[in-house]
Amino acid sequence: MKNKRVLITGGAGFIGSNLAEELVRKEHDVVILDDLSTGKEENIKEFKDSVRFVKGSITDLALLRDLFRDVECVSHQAAIPSVQRSVEDPLATNEVNVKGTLNVLVAARDSEVEKVVYASSSSVYGDTPELPKREEMKPNPKSPYAVSKLTGEEYCAVFSEVYGLKTVSLRYFNVYGPRQDPYSEYAAVIPRFITRVLKNKPPIIYGNGEQTRDFTFVRDVVMANILAIERDVEGVFNIASGKRISINELSNKIMGIVGIRLKPIYDKPREGDIKDSSGGISRAKEKLGYEPRYNLEEGLKETMEYFTSIVSLVKIPDKILFRF
Repeated sequence: MKNKRVLITGGAGFIGSNLAEELVRKEHDVVILDDLSTGKEENIKEFKDSVRFVKGSITDLALLRDLFRDVECVSHQAAIPSVQRSVEDPLATNEVNVKGTLNVLVAARDSEVEKVVYASSSSVYGDTPELPKREEMKPNPKSPYAVSKLTGEEYCAVFSEVYGLKTVSLRYFNVYGPRQDPYSEYAAVIPRFITRVLKNKPPIIYGNGEQTRDFTFVRDVVMANILAIERDVEGVFNIASGKRISINELSNKIMGIVGIRLKPIYDKPREGDIKDSSGGISRAKEKLGYEPRYNLEEGLKETMEYFTSIVSLVKIPDKILFRF
């Protein structure tokens, strides 16, 4: 693929910064847009001189129209990513995840962007019992966050059909890895488990821990995004490892890697959570050429190395809300 000018919304966030770094390594021209509400400039400090960084929000349509004028592809990673936060404040989630996504699509259409790659979520499947989840299954969202992500997918499909804007929606399954934020009240389970265990604190599990998840290493997600940018494909694709593990097993695996055994603390289940999730990736393999390169243990060890280097700086609240 010839070098492209790619704009990443949310490019200073966890996934966006990892994607930006790899695109820079591949010598693409990268523009990062981030309002730094959850993203951090320190995530891009190692390659900031090689990108154009703009502080701003996807809720600002005029700004998007200005930035998109010379862009060939938009990687839309920006969002309020928490299920629990969406339950507490659905209006804020809708404003950013739905209206912001519509702004991105309108600006892309008006600026003649070639393609928009949209970060969706496995949460759109809800708690349907059939596993693995397949793209042709009927969605069954169980939280405002899931509704917002599904709405973004529908807008992408409509803009493809009505305006001829190429779009790809990637349904992420529980992404983890370096640069994931363990500070947030709504932090994802893996960085919370790791940082607590490294400080000799027991993991906190909501529910009985038998719920299962399909955890996907961030470098595999980055690869999927680049394939979506490079290949002449459109539509919806699951991006997962294709394997699932219970939260109890995950807790034991992390403690095993650290070499410590602690008894987890169990608390009541959270609203909006689903019981089991696993992603079927046959479509992504066939159409995108996506093939996960990291198993869970490899990904956890690389993630552990990152958090070991920062754990002394991490403050761990007594009461936390995991995001699965």
